[in-house]
Amino acid sequence: MSDALGQVKAIIFDVFGTVVDWRGSILRELEEVGQTHGIDANWSEFADKWRAGYNEGSRAFLLEKQPWKKADLLHWERLNLLKANYGLDRLSEAELRHLNKAWHRLTPWKDSVKGLTRLKQKYMIGTLSNGDNGLLVHMAKNAGLPWDVIMGAENFGSYKPDPKVYLGAVDLLGYETHEVMVAACHLSDLYNARKNGLRAGFIVRPDEFGDSDREPDLVGDERIDVHATDFIDFAEKMGA
Repeated sequence: MSDALGQVKAIIFDVFGTVVDWRGSILRELEEVGQTHGIDANWSEFADKWRAGYNEGSRAFLLEKQPWKKADLLHWERLNLLKANYGLDRLSEAELRHLNKAWHRLTPWKDSVKGLTRLKQKYMIGTLSNGDNGLLVHMAKNAGLPWDVIMGAENFGSYKPDPKVYLGAVDLLGYETHEVMVAACHLSDLYNARKNGLRAGFIVRPDEFGDSDREPDLVGDERIDVHATDFIDFAEKMGA
């Protein structure tokens, strides 16, 4: 491990896609709803459109087109916008609310918990997600994610890639920027972390987007400090 990596004391993780299989988890819940209510719909398409509401909402805030909102609210707004086109309007409000909380119940990739547990022995580990704190806490409890600290967008009143999210996380942890690494499967997240002085750990998740048309990031460049094929490989390369 290089001298620069030897200075890292904390690793903070992107969660959706990197730690948990958001798309596979959401698809399973949608398919169960479809079976329960006799709804035959293109759930793969729905999952991607539902997730897009969260992405579009965060971008709209950063472009000063709408106020900051929790991820739960962004998901709820998009669910209500889409529900009639996919037969979900036959669900009661309570059933829809439960479905919206599917984002709290996302399951981890099979290597995530083992890798995080190893890393926790050497580093402070936590989240740096655009998800809100309640969602991240519920997800951690449900999935057995061994975080030392949970930081979400609401800690900073903004979303990544706003610099105040990265720098705010460093400040909350009480470290210097070079002592904190962001780990993610999304290169844009990592490149923005590096621009703000943090270290970058790239963990490939080739199956994040399943059968959709969206292509996952597979190869980084010299801005990345560590390239890993999964969480176990990442832990080994970080000396854990």
